[in-house]
Amino acid sequence: MEQYLQLFLVIPLLGFMVSLFFTNKQESHIAINAYLCFGIQLLGILFFTIYWIFQQSPILDLKHFTFYKEENIEIFLDFYFDRYTAVFAILGAFITFLIAIFSKFYLHRDSGYKRFFSTILLFFFGYNVTVFAGNFETLFIGWEFLGITSFLLIAFYRDRYLPVKNALKTISLYRLGDICIILALWTSHHVWHENITFVKLNDVDLVASNISNHYNQVIFLLCMIVVAASIKSAQFPFASWLPRAMEGPTTSSAVFYGSLAVHLGVFLLLRTYHYWEPILAMKIIIVIIGVMTALIATLIARVQSTVKTQIAYASIAQIGLMFIEVALGWHVLALIHLTGNALLRTYQLLVSPSILGYMIHEQFFNFKPKKHSNPHSVGYKLTNSLYLLSMQEWKMDLLLKKICWDPLKRIGKGFNFLSNKKGLIAMIIIYIAGVIFLVLNKNLSQQIDHYLHLFYGIGGLIMILMAFVEKSNPLKAWWLIILSQSYVILSIALLNDKYEYMEIILYIGGLCIAAIVGTIVLLKIKKREVQIDLNDFYGLIDQYPSLGTWFLIACLAFVGLPFTPSFIGLDLMYSHIDHEAYLLVTITSFSFLVLELSVLRIYARVFLGPNKKQLHPTAFRSS
Repeated sequence: MEQYLQLFLVIPLLGFMVSLFFTNKQESHIAINAYLCFGIQLLGILFFTIYWIFQQSPILDLKHFTFYKEENIEIFLDFYFDRYTAVFAILGAFITFLIAIFSKFYLHRDSGYKRFFSTILLFFFGYNVTVFAGNFETLFIGWEFLGITSFLLIAFYRDRYLPVKNALKTISLYRLGDICIILALWTSHHVWHENITFVKLNDVDLVASNISNHYNQVIFLLCMIVVAASIKSAQFPFASWLPRAMEGPTTSSAVFYGSLAVHLGVFLLLRTYHYWEPILAMKIIIVIIGVMTALIATLIARVQSTVKTQIAYASIAQIGLMFIEVALGWHVLALIHLTGNALLRTYQLLVSPSILGYMIHEQFFNFKPKKHSNPHSVGYKLTNSLYLLSMQEWKMDLLLKKICWDPLKRIGKGFNFLSNKKGLIAMIIIYIAGVIFLVLNKNLSQQIDHYLHLFYGIGGLIMILMAFVEKSNPLKAWWLIILSQSYVILSIALLNDKYEYMEIILYIGGLCIAAIVGTIVLLKIKKREVQIDLNDFYGLIDQYPSLGTWFLIACLAFVGLPFTPSFIGLDLMYSHIDHEAYLLVTITSFSFLVLELSVLRIYARVFLGPNKKQLHPTAFRSS
């Protein structure tokens, strides 16, 4: 039976590849391709699950393909099937099939018809990789595809200001969750000394022994998993991104943020339950997150003026309750609750335009003013305070901005004096000196060798922060990104003598191609346009669609899109950071957090948003 698991990933991937050959005018062909893909997947998973149940529901595990293997490291695909996989896979196939039927008519004659269906098929592939994953590496592949497709679907109306702006906001938090998963992977490698599979995590005795031997590291690993799950499921204090993500088409909002992707945080907790269940503190933390989210999201939902925002916060509140159910061990209830919430939110989002008409009718014909109470009473003042706080969504956006992004911007601006020509030349010379140090590593004194890797790690972080705040020249920002990654690779190579040249070449190989492609595209844009900076959106995707596509591919290769050499190299890089090198892993993680934001910011500013030229219609900045 295990051999059939891979088919459930092949079907959506094949559907995505077929969709690329159609033109936007071939709407019926595009829709039929999606119907066949989702329909075959739905029937296949239903029959497979029924047969699996008649076979006494054994846990299935298939080690499918090894990307890279050496003495201490093995990166491989692993597929897994149990009751959680069955529920999520059936639910995902059913909802995406319904969405495909609805979207055929909803997006009829839309300029992005083909782009929408291709992105939904790619999302469905990433979703299935995640729910069928048998280890953290495979799960992370699906997790990355979900993040990229989320960005593309939110920015679907790419000639408008808000969709593009909110797509960048959403991907910034998604990237924070990705970094948490990467740190969990890094800790897992050092704790288990292998790429642990979920089959082994179900071994209670093995997990108990691992926790007792590496308690502090396991606590850190589990905290990273909880943070990643909280971000993906929009739990407090990360809840504000979900209503912003509703800027995409209603159908993508239904499948992404109403039903499937938003529940994957619950899936991650269910999948790793046996790892954190013995630790009471983790259960208490998850319950607290769930309770706070349920209360705050309910208050916010009751005072919002837009239907999509009300539905978003209502869904967040229900997912908070699911967190509590998972922590208390009520997993069957959590699965039933999850299924009901996903189907309800899908329905509500799809009919939300009709609801607006009904509510307006209700306001005109059945409006009853509320009776006034004593304005000086404690209850009245408390109600008003909660009302105002909920109207402002408990200032979660401002909180994240002040804590996460403003400090990074301040640091980047503080080193802006290095971004001139002399500064760039000096950084290149320092990098060449570092390569010489790497070759002469055995002849260096132990004290110099100890601090050298930190010096280059900090240098890489400073340069990526400079790229993050660079506004005058996109080409300069791109070169700073390239140089920063070179510094990061060098810092890890200086730290660990076992980091082989072949592994470095594997990572650099993917980055070099992306760097060259991105540079060529930006040079062509600079040659054709009078002035391009990063202060505003230029919306050049309609004028240069092929250049925009190639630059997006280059950006995705830079951030380690799965199945590229840079993705495998990224995993290898983290594997070679020592388990006691906490400062370097922190610096490296911040570098990769800002990396995706920097490259996608360049793409969004140059190619997306309202076009500056008067030949194109100008979309309003608010909607």
